[in-house]
Amino acid sequence: MDTGRAAHSAGEAIPGPVPDGDRPLPAERTDPVPFTPDTLLWDMVGDIRVLLYLPAALVLQVAHPAVGAGVDEHSVFRTDPWGRARRSLDSLQLWVYGGDRAVEEGRRLRRLHRDIKGTDTRGRPYHALTPAPYAWVHATGFPVFLRAAEYLFRPFDEAGERRLHAEARRLGRILGIRERDMPGSVEEFWTYFDTVVRDELERTVVVEELLDPRRSVPPPDGAGAVLRLLWPVLRPALLRLQVFVTKGLLPPVARERLDVPWTPSDERRLRLLGRVVRTVVPRLPGRLRYLPVAHAARRAARA
Repeated sequence: MDTGRAAHSAGEAIPGPVPDGDRPLPAERTDPVPFTPDTLLWDMVGDIRVLLYLPAALVLQVAHPAVGAGVDEHSVFRTDPWGRARRSLDSLQLWVYGGDRAVEEGRRLRRLHRDIKGTDTRGRPYHALTPAPYAWVHATGFPVFLRAAEYLFRPFDEAGERRLHAEARRLGRILGIRERDMPGSVEEFWTYFDTVVRDELERTVVVEELLDPRRSVPPPDGAGAVLRLLWPVLRPALLRLQVFVTKGLLPPVARERLDVPWTPSDERRLRLLGRVVRTVVPRLPGRLRYLPVAHAARRAARA
């Protein structure tokens, strides 16, 4: 089954000699280890290309019936889409660039989700912190990071993929996910991923909305008069681009499961867009290439 793994043969691969591979952190360390500038996620998560690939992870998350129901019933993504997106990005940046604050952010998120519960589309009771769906939300990052690397950055070789998986597990510890709820190796991950896609995922109401380029989205918070005036013209084009990239960065097995059409012509267009992005973004100055929290952390690390 095609899980949408990164194509190792395409382009220049990112090497990844891994000192500790997929091995767990030393037993004597009780707190999660903060991320540092020598990690892969340090380079990827703060780059503005996260705005292109993060929506694919969100679609995978809300395709799980429990997660989709929780977002449908408890999130403000419809009434405050820009505020919701900003808060999610700020939290994500803290996970990687927050140092010791990352652990507290993980605890804050768990407190925030403590009262989110209800019944999913299959009539099953859910709670946001139930281990299986909570771990799935985190697990969606790894395959989307690989897809983003293949199209928007540079593809990983096998060692780089294992290094990325080890870092994803490290991120899971920051979010309070138990070791036994995270696949221990790349091979175990793809078995787990294929099983969840086959047995759990469905085209939920929230998936339908996120993949609809005609949905209503207000102008960004604080938009000036000119942007508000032009928004009716800009919004359809921006949403079409966002939905197109989101569909393309979904792992093929998930696209098939969610009945998301994707043609060879679409694939060629996405690869062309990826070449443009890979050419332009690395040439941007740091204050434009990286989100504010990441830019500040990178400057502090250099200093």
